[in-house]
Amino acid sequence: MFFAATGAEPDGRHVSDLASTGIAAIRSVCAYVVAAAYVAVAGTLGLLVALPLKWKGLLYVLGHGGVWLTLGAAGIRYRVAGRRHIPAGRAVVFCANHQSNVDPPVLYRALHPRLHILFKAELRRLPVLGLVMETGGFVPVERGRRDEALASIDVAAASIRSGNSFLIFPEGTRSRSDELLPFKKGGFIMAIKAQAPIVPVAITGARAAMRKGSAIVRPVTVSVRIGEPIATAGRELSDRDLVIEEVRTAIAALLAEGPVTAED
Repeated sequence: MFFAATGAEPDGRHVSDLASTGIAAIRSVCAYVVAAAYVAVAGTLGLLVALPLKWKGLLYVLGHGGVWLTLGAAGIRYRVAGRRHIPAGRAVVFCANHQSNVDPPVLYRALHPRLHILFKAELRRLPVLGLVMETGGFVPVERGRRDEALASIDVAAASIRSGNSFLIFPEGTRSRSDELLPFKKGGFIMAIKAQAPIVPVAITGARAAMRKGSAIVRPVTVSVRIGEPIATAGRELSDRDLVIEEVRTAIAALLAEGPVTAED
């Protein structure tokens, strides 16, 4: 009736966009509900077992299960190329560009069975999840407090030396374009202190999953490209700018390869 009164005709593409947005919104609600329920139930039960038994491995098993369910509910899939570049049997620092809130869960699933992460300290206030992250060995970082941030980097470096691999997003925040933002130095200081290789990672396609300012998660296929490791053994903290440039160049080259069409 509206279109008859105004003389306007519904645009087929507009109707299709509305329909796809509606479906994505429903899937998003399902994904958020699944994530919240899983954290509340599995996270609580996992903590009750892991804390007294000091069995953080259980939390990683549960974490992967939760991320798998949530990504599946939202319709997020991913393809990975370059897994052969991940050094076997030793801890590394994965260094990735950052496009979307979808990046961390995708990379958590795609890169390593026990991936540790530097995370914003304010996330510790999240019920259950904050305690799960700390119990699992994730390291909180107080942004804006230099001394406390450096102490967190020392804690993370010690964790790497003990055999734990970490993921960092050196841009510090999501890039709103295909251009890489300036890299912050903390994660590279951590890698050099641990003398651990840095594995460059390029993630693309995730930006389309969540538009700026929207909580709707749209189904997409994300591409993850893993490059050859960059050694930090024998390097000093004074070399950090050179290391940053090498890693940045490597990530840019991976991004230039485009989406992953076949896994290897």
